[in-house]
Amino acid sequence: MNNTEKQLEFDKVKAVWKELALTEYAKNKIVEMRPILSENELSAAIRETSESKILMEKNGFPPLDSLQGLKEWVMIAEKGGCLSAEQLEGVEMALTAVSRLKKYLEQGKTYEISLAYYEENLDPLTEIRDRIRMQIRSGRVDDQASKLLKTCRNQIEKEEDSMRQKADRAMRAGKSYMADSFSTIRNGHLCIPVKKEYKNKVAGIVIDQSSTGNTVFMEPAAVSRHYEEIQLLKIREENEERRILYELTAYIHDNAEVIEQNIRMIEKLDFIFSKGKLSLEWDAAEPKINTERKIVLEDGRHPLMERKSCVPLQFSMGEGTRGVVITGPNTGGKTVAIKTVALNCMMAQCGLHVTCRRTMICMNSSFLCDIGDGQNLSENLSTFSAHIANVLDILRRINGESLVIMDELGSGTDPTEGMGIAIAILEELKKSGALFLVTTHYPEVKQYAEHTDGIVNARMTFDKESLKPLYQLVIGEAGESCAFYIAGRMGMPKTMLETAAKAAYNGTLPEELKQLCNEETLKKTHAAKVQKRKTKTAQESKSYVFRIGDSVMIYPDKKIGIVCQTANEKGVLRVQMPQKKIWINQKRVKLQVAADQLYPEDYDFSIVFDTVENRKLRHQMDRGKCVDGEIRIVL
Repeated sequence: MNNTEKQLEFDKVKAVWKELALTEYAKNKIVEMRPILSENELSAAIRETSESKILMEKNGFPPLDSLQGLKEWVMIAEKGGCLSAEQLEGVEMALTAVSRLKKYLEQGKTYEISLAYYEENLDPLTEIRDRIRMQIRSGRVDDQASKLLKTCRNQIEKEEDSMRQKADRAMRAGKSYMADSFSTIRNGHLCIPVKKEYKNKVAGIVIDQSSTGNTVFMEPAAVSRHYEEIQLLKIREENEERRILYELTAYIHDNAEVIEQNIRMIEKLDFIFSKGKLSLEWDAAEPKINTERKIVLEDGRHPLMERKSCVPLQFSMGEGTRGVVITGPNTGGKTVAIKTVALNCMMAQCGLHVTCRRTMICMNSSFLCDIGDGQNLSENLSTFSAHIANVLDILRRINGESLVIMDELGSGTDPTEGMGIAIAILEELKKSGALFLVTTHYPEVKQYAEHTDGIVNARMTFDKESLKPLYQLVIGEAGESCAFYIAGRMGMPKTMLETAAKAAYNGTLPEELKQLCNEETLKKTHAAKVQKRKTKTAQESKSYVFRIGDSVMIYPDKKIGIVCQTANEKGVLRVQMPQKKIWINQKRVKLQVAADQLYPEDYDFSIVFDTVENRKLRHQMDRGKCVDGEIRIVL
């Protein structure tokens, strides 16, 4: 895919078009499609599109087939191979599709459509198709394909019935020896399940055994005779099937050239009808082609845009006008307008119908585009550098039969220098004799176009009241950016607009714009303020000294405890946790609630932290008593 197709979005048109084709040939041809340079070839291609559309409007969509695998099957037959039943059935379906397509085209002859006469190049090979249909059904050789095949299969069926009866009889005779009540197929043999310890009691051959080894699967002697007969019959059946398949394949071999001709014709018709389907889907119209460098679009629209939301485009150039400079506000549709023109021209030159009510499109030797941001970080190119590189490449390749479109001419750099470069580019485009459409915001470029022969201004309309673009192109008038109107409608105060007018045009603000402004100055709204960190006083900077009874949080577990012993010289204090006391560095402790907020001033903390035994001992010590001559306090 070249860059021009991508910039014009013709690659997206191809993606929609490709989905309407069935054969791989047609899909590949669509992907590789390029503008046709021969006038005769292009006229024929457009005529085919128009006739296919008429046929489908009158007779419905054609019964085309994807022909998946048909070429490979014909090649196998030509090399002397043997086609399978499934492959032969595929050939029969393809020949049926040929027959239906031939009848479809024959109906088109009544409308005097030349495309309908392609049916004369289609041969459905009716005899071969009917023979395959008679002998192959549901992916296998049918019983009725030959008398010998039918006899073999009937005998196989009888032998299998006899074999099952003998197996059932053997199971009933040795019922006490059986591990189960039904027979089974093991390794292709009909077997009965016998308990391992009784295998010598049953006449037959062990074929298999269960995973536990407790059951053996035996083919009874009476059954084995039928099995051998069935194998012989199956060999005869297989030989007869192969003979029939080879015979049918030989018919394909003998008519390979006719089938290949059918394939080529169906592929060609698939491509032609895909163009007609695209025209129907987009409600497109046949373009009129000329070589006089004239383009006219009436009610044109971009094919990829929603038709309901698309404002029809009226456009014309030629007959003395070689270039159109389009100006107007941002989001006003300038880029869509030039892409709509170029895309419809490219579609027409590829033999497609165009999304316009009426058109006249000239043939172009090349389509050259500079649209969008070409910034390339890997090549260290800025937006402006990328644009200039692309523009210079365009100017090297341009000729009098080219169609050139350039978006935002001279943008991406200093406005004064960009304006000068834009005019220089326009001068080169004019010298080349090519047709060109460009968009710009520079007022000097508008003036250049106004005073230069062969170049006209055009503008995209804009509703100043609703601030909405109208997406209508007016040729012969220069557009405004409407930036001041938009800013005024959006609430920019008069003082700011006056500053802007003075800076831009060294003038005063027009009365029309002054009336838009409801405010003299910009009103400020309350915004959040940055909260600075408070500086702690010397007293606040001192470390907190934990006291007994303080409620604290232990980190990093974030568990709550009560200080039961103040910190020692190493900063380690003791905290009462649920069911236990722990020693912990005070750096890992944060105060939650101070003790004086939790307990009265004279509160006895021994009630909380001491055991009942310690409190009794302390009480006895206070009374001057001891146990065994000493006081014992349990911590």
